Amino acid sequence: MIKKIAGGVLGVVAIGVGAIYASAYTNMGQKPDEEHKAQLAQSDQWADGSFANKLPMVRGPLSEIFRQFILEPTDHNRPQRPVPTETIGDRLNTPPESGARVTWFGHSTLLVELEETRILIDPVWSKRASPLPWAGVERFYDPLIALEDLPEIDAVVISHDHYDHLDMATVQKLAQKQVKWIVPLGVGSHLEYWGVASADITELDWWQSAKVEETTVTATPSRHRSGRSVTFSDVNATLWAGWAFNGPEHAVFYSGDTGMHDRFEEIGERLGPFDLTVIETGAYNPLWKDTHLGPEQAVLAHKLVKGKTMLPVHWGLFDLSSHNWTEPVERVMVAAEKYGVDLAVPLPGGSVEPGQMVSTTAWWPQVPWMTAEERPIWATRVEDIVMRAKEMNSGEPQVASRPSN
Repeated sequence: MIKKIAGGVLGVVAIGVGAIYASAYTNMGQKPDEEHKAQLAQSDQWADGSFANKLPMVRGPLSEIFRQFILEPTDHNRPQRPVPTETIGDRLNTPPESGARVTWFGHSTLLVELEETRILIDPVWSKRASPLPWAGVERFYDPLIALEDLPEIDAVVISHDHYDHLDMATVQKLAQKQVKWIVPLGVGSHLEYWGVASADITELDWWQSAKVEETTVTATPSRHRSGRSVTFSDVNATLWAGWAFNGPEHAVFYSGDTGMHDRFEEIGERLGPFDLTVIETGAYNPLWKDTHLGPEQAVLAHKLVKGKTMLPVHWGLFDLSSHNWTEPVERVMVAAEKYGVDLAVPLPGGSVEPGQMVSTTAWWPQVPWMTAEERPIWATRVEDIVMRAKEMNSGEPQVASRPSN
């Protein structure tokens, strides 16, 4: 009898473990098959069996990166009180007065509206940016609007396949709407695996474009990496990209995840100037300083692409590094003032329109943070680009105010 009970318990445990593994395996997505891979190999970004950066990235040992992240959290990696947010209400059902609007839902989830076109960027509605629904990086606050309450979307754009930008559960819900998907090369394999019709997917290489109503969507170069497998079996199997959105009257640039690179000026020359730039600002570390921009280089990238107003993103929702959660916005405010950049820092759920002032009064708590001098984040192999961006002057600077308590 005891053996039967023990066997039953083990059976239940085995089923549970199997179910967990199957869920995680599905969430990891699907690598491009051989036929798809042969098509990807035609890209200039392809080298030796995977995608590669033209500028190699320097990175510290993974063991030290994981040790810092897991064993050395600060006192303020996560908010200690509820994060204030802005009520969306029916705002998105009313066209923007200026003809353009970007709404920030936290981290890098955005709604870009240009004239009559609505484009959803990197939508993540799940509780965690993780292959497991019960473990991993957890969001600071619940989604600010239900997916079904969003206005009709013309397209979804994905920057790359990391969990904090490509969310399986969100994809599966949006797939039911038969919306158009525009993604970097190879990412379509994940989407099809999760139920998106191949006819709804457009994969683009850098500098290639797709038309969404009257808006031209162009994939732009970036310096990053890709992969979802916990065994690292799919590293750089798919491409990563920034995105330019050029409408009849307005233009918006989204950096995606990227380290500083030598193509920002070219982006500005070919596709700018931009009424608004949306630049990745948070989740940085000296051990992987070529992977993300960090606040100071985010401001310089904005200048290089000929941006007018900058919206800093990739912070304020997930704990993805060892810095305090407010440090990115504190440092980007300082850098914006130093380099004469007009900055918009809305509450999560807030919207930004060209030509409209957005308060830079601090809505986040005042907690300790490390300055650029104390913890510098400067990429390798781009020293001349950084210096040129620092020296750029496009007329009278629009200086952002330092946030107050």
